[in-house]
Amino acid sequence: MVVLRWLDKHIEEVILVILSILTVVIVFFQIASRNLLNFSLIWAEELARYAFIWMIYIGVAYGVKRKRHISVEVLNMILGKKGNKVLDIVANILFLVFAVIVTYLSFLVLGKVNRVSSALSLPMEFVYAAPLVGMLLASIRLIQQIVSQVRNFNKEEEVTEEKVVPKV
Repeated sequence: MVVLRWLDKHIEEVILVILSILTVVIVFFQIASRNLLNFSLIWAEELARYAFIWMIYIGVAYGVKRKRHISVEVLNMILGKKGNKVLDIVANILFLVFAVIVTYLSFLVLGKVNRVSSALSLPMEFVYAAPLVGMLLASIRLIQQIVSQVRNFNKEEEVTEEKVVPKV
């Protein structure tokens, strides 16, 4: 149970840190080998590209979890506290519908892929699985948020350090 709780809290961060470090190291060695040793690593650019694709989709789930996606705040200024809560729930439901559709379509596309990458000979299913995994994680995070928002609908919102965002 402790492991599941830890994974629920940190899985996106761990994956993003690993992929970021991998990308930086690969790109650094690629640049160093080109400029200092006069040869290019055939597989480096491809692996860095695939790691970046995975970072994008895992980043979507991370943004959902941290409530950091772009939003228009005009309606938040007009509506009261209850109206903002309703608006947040509706926005999350719409985002969930989008994430589920993308997950489903990604699953369909994944079933049709039967190629390998040119430099790594990596099955392309690995690359095409990024939207599926990222949007599935985002869907899970959205469901968690919607359940929490509905449960706490009539409660006063507590101010936490995580929710305080400086206005620019």
